[in-house]
Amino acid sequence: MDDVASIFDRYEAVRHRLPSARFGADTIDVDSLLDVSPRVDAFVFDAFGVLNVGETPIAGAADRLDQLRASGHAIRILSNAASYNHDAATAKFRKLGMRIDPDEIVTSRDAALAGLDDRLWGCIAAPSDDLSDIPAAARRLEDDRTAYDGVDGFLFLSTETWSAARQAMLSESLARRPRPVVIANADLVAPRDFGFSLEPGHYGHLLADEGVADIRFFGKPFAEVYEMVEASLPGIAPERIAMCGDTLHTDILGAAARDWSTVLVTRDGLFSGADTRAFCERSALIPTWRLPRI
Repeated sequence: MDDVASIFDRYEAVRHRLPSARFGADTIDVDSLLDVSPRVDAFVFDAFGVLNVGETPIAGAADRLDQLRASGHAIRILSNAASYNHDAATAKFRKLGMRIDPDEIVTSRDAALAGLDDRLWGCIAAPSDDLSDIPAAARRLEDDRTAYDGVDGFLFLSTETWSAARQAMLSESLARRPRPVVIANADLVAPRDFGFSLEPGHYGHLLADEGVADIRFFGKPFAEVYEMVEASLPGIAPERIAMCGDTLHTDILGAAARDWSTVLVTRDGLFSGADTRAFCERSALIPTWRLPRI
C-alpha cells in the first residue's frame, strides 16, 4: 500500500470490521476552522497529516491551536500513535512547537493499556520503548521463535522493527495456540516525510483475514478513544465536538459513530493531491466540513 487508492481500497476491504455511522448528504467547504468555530465547543485533532507530517510540524497548526484555545474552545489531540508512552507523546508535540498539556492528549496506547488484563503479554514494540507503563507482566518479542509460544497474549505497539518473518512467527504461534491479540494502533498506514509507513492495524487485519478471532483494535475509528475524549469534556454535546482528521475510515468514521461533527483536512495527509470528493462518494463517508489546513 503505497498510494492513496490502494490504501483506500484496503480500508474498504476491512470495512466490515469497523464501526457504522450515519452521515449528512453533503460536505461544506470552508477556508479555516474559524469559519465553523461558532458551532463548536471542542476541537479534537488527529496528529499525522493535520498537525504534523512525521517530525515536521504543519505550517500554522500551532498558532491555530493557540487561537482556538484563547477563544474559549477546548482542545484535544486524539492520536493513534502507540510507539511511545503518554509523557513522550506530550514531549513530542512540545518539541514540534505546540503548547499542549498532558490532559489534552488521548492516544490509542492509553486506551489499549486500560483494557489489558493480568497475563503475560508479548510486546511488539519500538527498541526505545522501555514498556514501563504496561500495567501487567510484559516480554519483548523479536526474533526468538520460542518467545512467541511462551506468552499468554500479544500487544502490538509499533512496527518500527517489524518484518514479514516476525509476522510469520506470530501467525504460526497463534495457529498452534490461540491467544488474545491487542492492536494498540488501528491505523493501516501513517503519512511520513518519506511516504507511508505500515502501522499495527495493517498487520492486525492480516491476522484477522487468516481467521484469528480474539483480536481487538484500539484507536480511531474504535469507540474507546472517543469515549476517553468525551469523558474529558463533560457537558459538551456530541455535535458540538468536531474531529479534525485526514482519513475517512479512521478520523471521520469513528467520530461520526459518536455523533460528533467532522472536519476532513486534505492538504498534507492521506489525501494530499487527491480529489477527496470521489473517495467520499465511493465510501459514503461524508464529513461535515472540509478544508485544506486547519
